[in-house]
Amino acid sequence: MGDSGRAGSPLHAVSFDSFDVRISSLNMPYQYLEEIGTADIAFEATGRDLSELFSDAADATTNVMIDNIEAIQPRETRQIELSNDKLDMLLFDLLQELIFLKDAERLLLRMRQLEIEEKDEKLFLHGIAEGEPLDAERHHQRADVKAVTLHDFSVERTEGGWKARVLLDI
Repeated sequence: MGDSGRAGSPLHAVSFDSFDVRISSLNMPYQYLEEIGTADIAFEATGRDLSELFSDAADATTNVMIDNIEAIQPRETRQIELSNDKLDMLLFDLLQELIFLKDAERLLLRMRQLEIEEKDEKLFLHGIAEGEPLDAERHHQRADVKAVTLHDFSVERTEGGWKARVLLDI
């Protein structure tokens, strides 16, 4: 979903105080924003359409939790069904759901299918997430994401598609 054309991209390290982040320099769908805060991690995610934006924002959130998201194997599947009146809050709800599943079930998930539709002035997200329980030996833990914050949270249309700005409390 948001991974096409990115495999094998060179990585660069960026430091957030004591937090080390590997950042791809080619076709990266998200970038971390150092200037926002020290107890928080901020990122901007982009996508050609809303499904790609939401998937890339979900990957960025998971990539804060572990630095090798490609190691997550599709051993378990979860249907994710969400609805909201506002587009930005629908993304907020998705990211919170992924954090909840990591905390409640120690489950790391990646969005594999995602569809957003509007009916009767309400937005609906239908998604399939795949992943597996957190394995400290295989998943290189980075930070414990506690929540998505509403500070500076946004979703907006751009010339090339969509952009989201997210601040995670760690």
